[in-house]
Amino acid sequence: MSDTQYIASVVATYWFVSISMVYLNKVLMSNDGISIDAPLFVTWYQCVITALICWTAGEVAQHMQKRAEILPKTNDDAPSASAAGKKSFFSQFPKAEYNAVTGKKVFPLSVVFVGMITFNNLCLKWVEVSFYNVARSLTIVFNVVFSSVMLGSSTSSRTMLCLGVVILGFFMGSKGEVNFSFRGTVAGICSSLFVSLNSIFTKKILPAVDNDHWRLTFYNNVNACILFIPLILYYEVPTIIAAMNAQLVSTTFWTAMTVAGFFGFSIGIVTVLQIKATSPLSHNISGTAKAAVQSMMAFYIWGNQATFMGVLGIFTVLGGSLMYTLVKMKENSSKSMSGKSAPPK
Repeated sequence: MSDTQYIASVVATYWFVSISMVYLNKVLMSNDGISIDAPLFVTWYQCVITALICWTAGEVAQHMQKRAEILPKTNDDAPSASAAGKKSFFSQFPKAEYNAVTGKKVFPLSVVFVGMITFNNLCLKWVEVSFYNVARSLTIVFNVVFSSVMLGSSTSSRTMLCLGVVILGFFMGSKGEVNFSFRGTVAGICSSLFVSLNSIFTKKILPAVDNDHWRLTFYNNVNACILFIPLILYYEVPTIIAAMNAQLVSTTFWTAMTVAGFFGFSIGIVTVLQIKATSPLSHNISGTAKAAVQSMMAFYIWGNQATFMGVLGIFTVLGGSLMYTLVKMKENSSKSMSGKSAPPK
């Protein structure tokens, strides 16, 4: 396979997994014939699947490592060249062991994580799929606000202009949305807030898990499984009991739930693959294009009614987000170059 074919296949896989995850979660959140009206339970199950996949991948990695250690050695007691040259996909996953002390350190991030995925799914439940990206478009605004308030970072006029474009697109999209949901939009704003907090807390907590992304994913999802239980018991037990002889014994329901959980885990892998195969900038451009296609497809697949103002709001939000990415990358590059050119003290 040529480099071009490989890049195309990675980008296509990223688009497929990302769009499929959104559409499938929409079904699970709003289709009473297939799913149940228990978004916390659905989200909890997806965390269980992710934690189990992390544990399984870690066990496979340990097994393959032990197997490699008993492979035939060369004369210099090093592993054979063929074995050394092959790096297993599972080698990136650490052994998934839950340590209570580490789990306690990760706990603040897990609280934010629960808020993020809960409001994200509630937003998807209450708004049209075509409006989903607009409802959750204020993440970069919160990023700049929190960076300024918590980290004391300065904000350039170009960045402020980009934020203005995104906010304008948000209000245009809201104005043009035919089936506007106030609670869904509020959930989208809350989701954006928690996404921003999640990125800040992740940077702070990563050293507690040896800067290992998959180890953090395991701890985060195990903690989330625990945190969701009292919420489910308080809000959703009657709904779950009512579905005991219906959806909860349906193969279709559990298959959709499990596939959605798998997609939730897979999006982390395909995102890393796309960044490695292209670049951070190309990844953001791909993500912006994917969001546009996802929204446009939703008008057809879900029968969402399109308006000129609504469509213009979608592309204004996406355009402002792309402008923000370009501006931040240029500013970071300039800072890096100025740092290198600075004379030693």
